Amino acid sequence: MISFDLKGRTALVTGGATGIGFETAKLLSQSGARVAINYLPDDPRGKEALAELKALGFDTIGAPADLGDAAQAEAMVQYAAEKLGRLDLLVNNAGTPGVRTPVPISDLDSITEELWANLLNVNLMSVFRCSKAAAPALKASKGSIVNTASIAGFGSVASTIAYSGSKAAVINLTKNLARALAPEVRVNAVAPGSVKSSWMIEWSEERTKRTVEQTPLKRWCTTGDVAELIVYLGFGGGMITGQTVVIDGGISI
Repeated sequence: MISFDLKGRTALVTGGATGIGFETAKLLSQSGARVAINYLPDDPRGKEALAELKALGFDTIGAPADLGDAAQAEAMVQYAAEKLGRLDLLVNNAGTPGVRTPVPISDLDSITEELWANLLNVNLMSVFRCSKAAAPALKASKGSIVNTASIAGFGSVASTIAYSGSKAAVINLTKNLARALAPEVRVNAVAPGSVKSSWMIEWSEERTKRTVEQTPLKRWCTTGDVAELIVYLGFGGGMITGQTVVIDGGISI
């Protein structure tokens, strides 16, 4: 695991209770940053994650809110920035696949209006809402934003075509936020391939095996792999902005 020296720095990680978000919050904390983690108010994993980080000796802040609600999202960001005292990094990681099992790309009947609305609201609008709310604090600190996209946003077959569409929009939004918030704030995104995490879609054993076989590095990406890249883009790479960096073991090449 790569180490960073982030003493005196702060970060807000949305979707920070599990998976990539939790691993990112943990790495940031281990590197010396003070972190606020966002999670759904009724998700018991949020309090469990907060307790685990505090047990490790970190002064982590809990910032529960449903980012699908505009008012909650704005209030959550303002609360976190106030409690942290400043905001150097916003990690827009909260998201949902909308389904537990993949929907075949030809099965358009299963792609409902409700699924589209949910995915666009959570996966796309929450990124804009939180970024807009955090912009003043990030400009003041000359900070950065890192969004969690997906290789699905570049046209790969994902769990649903609606999910792919939502992540393609995040990639586009990343570019436009980078333009809108420059020169004070850098905005980038990570685009993982298949990641081993508790959030993972229930792929068949055959598809899982085939994915590993087709990946040049012959393994699935871990949450730790993605966390390292997020922290680097957040605090390193001073001339990198508007970019979406693929982290998929080479499967998309």
